[in-house]
Amino acid sequence: QVPLLEAGGGLVQAGGSLTLSCTTSQRTFTSYAVGWFRQTPGKEREFVASIAWSGGFTYYADSVKGRFTISRDDSKSTVYLQMRSLHSEDTAVYYCNVDRYASTMRPTDFVSWGPGTQVTVTS
Repeated sequence: QVPLLEAGGGLVQAGGSLTLSCTTSQRTFTSYAVGWFRQTPGKEREFVASIAWSGGFTYYADSVKGRFTISRDDSKSTVYLQMRSLHSEDTAVYYCNVDRYASTMRPTDFVSWGPGTQVTVTS
């Protein structure tokens, strides 16, 4: 299990931008694909985006394609989620997690989650 810490959330107006970060102290982070997920009260956690361990492949939920960009900086053991043109529907707690493959990440694959970071988009 790789302990992860999400950060960067906050309050932003609709149409604005935020960049989230997912960091760890473990060096094995570079061997993992990393995914971002989000959850709002009363709803199931959903997949947002993922990036392969190599950084060469990225995947996005249809709802965020063209607006969100996932990237990684392994020298900092950090994965970023750049969010642009935010909608009120993007309001959620955002979580990250690691797995072997970026293409098949599903929220139900994971048992443990970090604290997440709250993103609130106001209209």
